[in-house]
Amino acid sequence: MNPTAFPPLISRFPLILIIILVTLFTSLNLPAAGKPILGINTNEVMQVDSSVPFLNLFKQALPFDESRRLTRGNIVYDRDGWPRSLNGGVAGTNLIHWLPAGTIPDGNYTVLYDGEGELKYCEDEKLKDNDPKCDVKIIKQTKGREIIQIRAGSDNFFKVTLSITKSNPRNYLRNIRLLPPGGICANNPYKRVPSARSCRGNYQSFEKYHKTILFNPDYLNFMRHFRVIRFMNMSGITRNPMTAWNQMSRMSQATWAGREGRRGAPLEVMVKLANKLNARPWFNIPHAADNNLVRQYALYVKKHLRPNLKPYIEYTNETWNNAFSQAQYVKTMGIKQRLDTNPAQAGHKFYAKRSVEIMRIWEQVYGGHQRFTRVLGGFAASIRMTELLLKYNNTYKYIDAFAIAPYFYVHYPMLKQIRSVPDVFKLLKDPKNPYSMGSIYKRLEKQMAVAKKYKVKLVAYEGGQHLLAPGTHSTRDQPNPYLIGANRAHPMEKMYIEFLQNWGRITGNSLMTLFSAPKTYQFYGSWGLKEHINQPDNKAPKYRGVKRFF
Repeated sequence: MNPTAFPPLISRFPLILIIILVTLFTSLNLPAAGKPILGINTNEVMQVDSSVPFLNLFKQALPFDESRRLTRGNIVYDRDGWPRSLNGGVAGTNLIHWLPAGTIPDGNYTVLYDGEGELKYCEDEKLKDNDPKCDVKIIKQTKGREIIQIRAGSDNFFKVTLSITKSNPRNYLRNIRLLPPGGICANNPYKRVPSARSCRGNYQSFEKYHKTILFNPDYLNFMRHFRVIRFMNMSGITRNPMTAWNQMSRMSQATWAGREGRRGAPLEVMVKLANKLNARPWFNIPHAADNNLVRQYALYVKKHLRPNLKPYIEYTNETWNNAFSQAQYVKTMGIKQRLDTNPAQAGHKFYAKRSVEIMRIWEQVYGGHQRFTRVLGGFAASIRMTELLLKYNNTYKYIDAFAIAPYFYVHYPMLKQIRSVPDVFKLLKDPKNPYSMGSIYKRLEKQMAVAKKYKVKLVAYEGGQHLLAPGTHSTRDQPNPYLIGANRAHPMEKMYIEFLQNWGRITGNSLMTLFSAPKTYQFYGSWGLKEHINQPDNKAPKYRGVKRFF
């Protein structure tokens, strides 16, 4: 607020009153002028996902048929992935895997199930069945319900397996749910409480209300601060060849985890999360989706998403990135449709063409495009690609936003210069580094100029730090300890503040969808704003920087 803009006010009231009023105003959770809109990317549904989005932890367990260490024998499965017949074998899964201590509470967890059979729990998949350390303590056992004690191990990680050792084929063991201790007060879904004593007569235990409490309250509490939720990862579209609506994930599935091309939460879940958070969802349409899938997707969103929430719609993700199968798909389709003789150019043109086709289907469903945002994705480092995508067949006329992923990191040939954490920060500021912060800002200015030329909004589908060392295979391999260390170091907070300030300055405070929700740091990247959903803010410098913009 500029005091010089209100001279009569200042002359009429004491300065101290002005200070009080400003303090009260800024303490309100109102959209702050002069700050970029912040969004967040979700994570893939996996047993190692330390953002832990779902209350029922079994929904992120490894599918039985993918658990090679734990599943043995000729198991027959039903449509939802439950072992219908063991045939003398054992069906096992990594129930919780490598979640850092604090991610979920230590305590007594409730296991509910339908059918008849026997379950066995172990603290670590590497232990043998006859090892006394294998057994997780069972506190109480009744038909269809078991209470087990789960605690982080001496290595400060949760690692729990579950095995079905016996099952009646006529009433096979199924619908397993793993529920944490405690519950919520009905008027506050964002806070986990240990018992009814924490509420004034409106306590909802997780066990009793798990059918209606779909999301982990700790997850909701983290995500509630972001105005846009990008569901690319949670939806599982990466390397997913699905074409038809009936191939989409279902609520009834045993788990929504699994390998790439298989995992993914149902659309129902994503819409429910957006509605719960009152946040705008960003949906990514699978690359091989047929027109009926696109239409049914749009119909579902129109019917079930809160009418005040305007979704972002994007066709697939990063078709320019050869690491993903969708890149090969668009090239193949572009060549097949004779859009260009050059495979890369043909791919870009098909991506633009198919994006417009998808947006038109959504427009038919919605009766226009005003109630959703049409997104076209590009490559932050290539202005030429941006021009091609927007210009081809006048694509810019049929989209509202052009999305890029501005990342700052150490250029891979320069990684050998790193001998310490301070070296990382030095290189992130080095003008010789083509992906330094200064270099990124210059690129952003060029992208912004193109966006203005074609009169589309420039937004970020991802963004932040991108520190990793290709070719390494362990967090211990050099320079990974320093790259991970930089993500944990205090200077990273200032870098995120500077990054977001410059993004806002260049784009006019446009949408920045950060990457990503809490996630453990690994050799393939330190992507999470936190390392787990309950990591204290004082140990999460990236998140502290981002918090300044809430």
